[in-house]
Amino acid sequence: MKRVFLLLTAAMMLLGLFSGCSKKNGPGAEEDGPQIYADGRARPSSCGRLCVKSGDLCSESGEPVMLRGVSTNDLMVSESFINDSLFRELSKDGGVNVCRFAVYTYGVGIIGYCTKGDKERYENDLERGIELAAKHDMYAIIDWHVLSDGDPNVYADEAELFFKRMAKRYSGSGSVIYEICNEPNGVDWPAVKRYAERIIPVIRAEDPEAVIIVGTPDWSKDLKSAASDPLGFENVMYALHFYSASHGQDLRDIAESASESGLPIFVTEFGVTASSGDLPRDIESANEWIDLLERENVSYCMWSLAKAPEACSMVRATVPKYSGFTEEDYTESGRWLLDVIGKHSSK
Repeated sequence: MKRVFLLLTAAMMLLGLFSGCSKKNGPGAEEDGPQIYADGRARPSSCGRLCVKSGDLCSESGEPVMLRGVSTNDLMVSESFINDSLFRELSKDGGVNVCRFAVYTYGVGIIGYCTKGDKERYENDLERGIELAAKHDMYAIIDWHVLSDGDPNVYADEAELFFKRMAKRYSGSGSVIYEICNEPNGVDWPAVKRYAERIIPVIRAEDPEAVIIVGTPDWSKDLKSAASDPLGFENVMYALHFYSASHGQDLRDIAESASESGLPIFVTEFGVTASSGDLPRDIESANEWIDLLERENVSYCMWSLAKAPEACSMVRATVPKYSGFTEEDYTESGRWLLDVIGKHSSK
């Protein structure tokens, strides 16, 4: 979604512009080394490499876990947010235990990994983000952000090369999750499945036990098609996206039914706004969504860790800094998310 955002990000570039696991006992590491946050949340230090069992995202020992966090905007316009101070704030103070890093595949002008984007810069930003997530005891999602390109098969060659490198690089980390297509649109499930059956073995060859998330048709809302013809791989989940002011009870009913049937679901992107990413906000509907996700043990990341002039952004557009945020620096969306995460430290 957020088709308008592609134009916005291009303009910004041209101008230069989160069920807990029991914690291991013991103090945290040194300030400049890996941190351990004993807050009851699912974290790499306590839960290890995640897996999928009986429709649930689980710890290495097989206990259901919940990841609650945030997604960056496109890395090209979010790289200033990838800093040590902010990741410490989000994880230690905010309780975020997962960060999703969006690599836009297609874009306008210099935006887009596959469309004249700076691949080295994208990968450097991604590497830095994953390092900071690991340092601050968070899981990381590598998001191959299919959007305006619609069909993930369009850039399947590039995806194969990208995920081969990423899986080889992070196979030993145990804290990286691969999301191989953000929001397929204009294509049916067989086309998405064909793409997934090509890319998943590439990742498995390098990182055999990693959790992999597959987007679903209709901007990652069509769970029914995936549930009726699931992929034949272990440790695979299916993406569900919603924006609370646009997607209400009908989609919640579909999500609840799919989850109860055993389909492993991960809400890798949602907002408390309209699907455009802008006003209106619908906090009442968003709270109903969170009640459902918490009840069904479905992890979630909110869009987005950004200060773009959109209602879905966490940080106010006029705030000049990229860490040390006060309550007043956050938008209503950002304050709502941190409040929600604060209320759900563990199951």
